[in-house]
Amino acid sequence: MRAFVPRLVAAVAVAVSTLAPAPPAWAAVPPIAWQACGPDHPGFECAQLVVPLDHDHPRGATTTLALTRLPAADPARRIGSLLFNPGGPGASGLDYTWAWGARMSAGTQGRFDVVGFDPRGIGRSDPLRCFASEQERAEYLADLPLFPYRPSMQRPFFDRYRALAAKCDQPIARHMSTADVARDMDLLRRALGDRKLTYFGHSYGSYLGTTYANLFPGNVRALAIDGVLDPERYSSGRQIESDRVAGEEVLDEFFRLCDEAACPLAPASRQRYDALLAAARANPIQLGDELWTYDQVVGHARLTGYASELWTVIATTLAQLADAAAEPGVTALVTPPYDNMFDANLGNMCADIEFPRNFETYRAIGRYAEAGSEFGPYWWWTNSACADWPANEDRYTGPWTAHTSAPVLVVGGYFDGGTDYRGAQAVARQLPNSRLLSYAGWGHVSWRRSQCAADHIYAYLLDVTLPAPGTVCPANPNPFSAAPSQSVEDDFRRYTHPAAAR
Repeated sequence: MRAFVPRLVAAVAVAVSTLAPAPPAWAAVPPIAWQACGPDHPGFECAQLVVPLDHDHPRGATTTLALTRLPAADPARRIGSLLFNPGGPGASGLDYTWAWGARMSAGTQGRFDVVGFDPRGIGRSDPLRCFASEQERAEYLADLPLFPYRPSMQRPFFDRYRALAAKCDQPIARHMSTADVARDMDLLRRALGDRKLTYFGHSYGSYLGTTYANLFPGNVRALAIDGVLDPERYSSGRQIESDRVAGEEVLDEFFRLCDEAACPLAPASRQRYDALLAAARANPIQLGDELWTYDQVVGHARLTGYASELWTVIATTLAQLADAAAEPGVTALVTPPYDNMFDANLGNMCADIEFPRNFETYRAIGRYAEAGSEFGPYWWWTNSACADWPANEDRYTGPWTAHTSAPVLVVGGYFDGGTDYRGAQAVARQLPNSRLLSYAGWGHVSWRRSQCAADHIYAYLLDVTLPAPGTVCPANPNPFSAAPSQSVEDDFRRYTHPAAAR
């Protein structure tokens, strides 16, 4: 996901790392000085929290976290704080709390302060920036595809991405592991005055949640994760095993339901799409004033795995491209805007995972990825940035089997192209004190699209009431029967960024 709402007001502007000493003792976390965020975010308060840059040296250098909260609407029955992470890695917790905080507050009867934060190195929290300007970043990436889809593209792509390690070498980049963020989150819990943590994490936020659960199993009041990554697979660098097939499983459903509903790509939608891919691989396709290359067509089709609400929009574009495939023409590509999401995504991912170091291994795994589906290379090749990027010493790689002080709610959708259902099943097996809630439909993160799933999540967050074992929320109607939502389109279009975010 991408953050593109306005920056915080000056009073809570971006803070940078400082070499000033930490407070005398982190056992006594200072209170948070909340103030109104300003007219752009009515009802929300903003603040900052200073935390150790390296938790192994709590009296050394520090970094600053940007925070926001929507205070409990029912303070008389307030339970505590509900911490939220929307995913990424690299998505701004502030932006998405401003977007979704009111919905969370209403669903939990106004009994929580809904709290979002930009994790270290992200957004407004001492952001990692690998480039001096948007123009510099655009120029650095301008002649690269989203992923290499011809053999001749692979070595230049690998060399350019691996060089990012040197461009991004900053103090914050050496301390951006998910374990560091989980330790920050426990300090934040204490600063908020909560005896135990209540947390809701989406997508990559599920990995942050499982990391917290295993580092601080005794500090869990309620922990719900939705759109779940298998931490054993993710932390070991084997996420491509899922990525190479998950999107294609959803795409099969897209084509089945498209033909059933006579969508704009029907009839024979799979055959039209396959012909489109073959045409785009051979030559770029002109559509209006835009030039679509093979990697961009694949990137657009990958959205089917995230937002079923967009399926009609996606099918319409694919149909237009299929019709235009034989039309000649060339135009300049539009460079996407620069934001910290690209840098932060790599900073966190490379901190957490020990990826291969040499080109031949990347090329071999690239063949394995492509054998799974056309989406496999999209996910795999951006990991080249980690080839020369040292994994953080303080990262956490397991075990993932801690018995938490309260049960964990694990939510997974059957057809989720970003975090497949097998990830939720794996975490439900790994955590002995957990319960799996399933959604039988399509799309990334069930809370966003299933009222049944949302109701179960809210009931759990309020009083740790678990759904009955084996509960499956029914699928929504055929996505092609619903009108598309522009707000959803704006949200999920951002997943086409070169940094493969969840």
